[in-house]
Amino acid sequence: LRREQYRVADDEAKSCQVARWVVAAKIANARSVLMRAVRDRTSPAEMCPFAGTIQKMAGHLEMVRYCESLAEVRGVEGESARSYFSVFDHLLSAGKPDFSFAGRVRRPPTDPVNALLSFLYTILTHDARSACESVGLDAAVGFLHRDRPGRPSLALDLIEEFRPFLVDRLVLSLINRRQVAASGFKKTASGAVEM
Repeated sequence: LRREQYRVADDEAKSCQVARWVVAAKIANARSVLMRAVRDRTSPAEMCPFAGTIQKMAGHLEMVRYCESLAEVRGVEGESARSYFSVFDHLLSAGKPDFSFAGRVRRPPTDPVNALLSFLYTILTHDARSACESVGLDAAVGFLHRDRPGRPSLALDLIEEFRPFLVDRLVLSLINRRQVAASGFKKTASGAVEM
């Protein structure tokens, strides 16, 4: 199994095919999160921020199917993620201004929303890494995420499609249901926000 995984990872065309599937699933699920948000809103003003992004992501979903290189796949994935996160703040209905979201900031997270996202993405990555190893796959050899020392590239590939509906929706629920409070976060001297 591992030898086949390595062969596919070493073949640019096969890696690109797997990466296309991964990114297509991620875009589809992120788009579903936004469409669900539209269903839950009643006024056109509340729906307005999402309409263009949902349409743009439909275009990204179509584009990724025809990408011929990993660079193209990563480009479409990045553009889709920027579109998705550009309206993420509109999904937060409670806890403002403490839980405002200006954009995705990872290393280090600079606000409570990014701290929650990063923490939960890390937990999901550890679960995916364990799952890879339990079935005999090498968690360090991925297709969308390339090899880098100490990085679980395959685990990162696997979580891409689960991030929107497992982590992002959980973060939204925790904040919108007021199950987390701003007092549960602290800002360090470097500007990083920690839970």
